[in-house]
Amino acid sequence: MILYDHGTPAKPEGGGTMEKLRIGLKGTTNLRVGEEHTAPRIGSGLVRVLGTPVMINLMESAALDAAERFLPEGHQSLGIHLDVSHVAATPVGMQVQVTAEVIAIEGRRITFRVEARDEVELIGEGTHQRVVVEVARFDRRVQSKL
Repeated sequence: MILYDHGTPAKPEGGGTMEKLRIGLKGTTNLRVGEEHTAPRIGSGLVRVLGTPVMINLMESAALDAAERFLPEGHQSLGIHLDVSHVAATPVGMQVQVTAEVIAIEGRRITFRVEARDEVELIGEGTHQRVVVEVARFDRRVQSKL
């Protein structure tokens, strides 16, 4: 994996630079687990605890918080890969905090280390990758599928 070279700003799809984007940037997101976040409610299990898809959504949200504001105008990042484990259950009513830290930048690809904790312990961790795209160009490609 190539780490970001501060002397040569990465270029996203469609031009511009991501010179403000750098390794070490962090983002967070928080959630108090409600019934609507449980595995039975979202169709991912039978036990009334935080569903894994919700934890993953929080990880993506924390990654957005870390990097999105540093992207050139008209660009956004899209999730392309997740490699995470969900190692502990979190009951309804408990607070969850998720952090994401930029650990690598290779061209348009940003890699994050993600970690989720409830009020007691680590509940999930791993890596998440996002790719930077020019929104208008991406939209045209998607619409061409119709």
